[in-house]
Amino acid sequence: VSHSFALNANYPNPFNPSTLISYNLPEESNAHLVVYNLLGQQVATLVNEVQSEGAHSVTFDASNLPSGVYYYRLEAAGLSQVQKMLLSR
Repeated sequence: VSHSFALNANYPNPFNPSTLISYNLPEESNAHLVVYNLLGQQVATLVNEVQSEGAHSVTFDASNLPSGVYYYRLEAAGLSQVQKMLLSR
C-alpha cells in the first residue's frame, strides 16, 4: 500500500480550545509538526520524532493562546505542507 504525503485540515475548525490534526507519511521518517502564529512565531511543537509510514493524528490544545489565525506545518521525508486554522474563543 502506497501512502502519499498529506497534511489534512484540522477538525473542528474553527476550534476552542483543542483540535485534531491528522496527516499521512509516505515512508518512515522524522516528522516535524509545528504551529505558528500570524507573525510567524513558533507557538507549539506537536511532533518531532521518527514515525512510521501511514496515518497519524495529534491533538493541539490551544488553551493558553489568544484567539486568531494559526498555521501548522508538517515536514517529513523531504516534503512540507502548511494548513491554516482558526482559534475562536
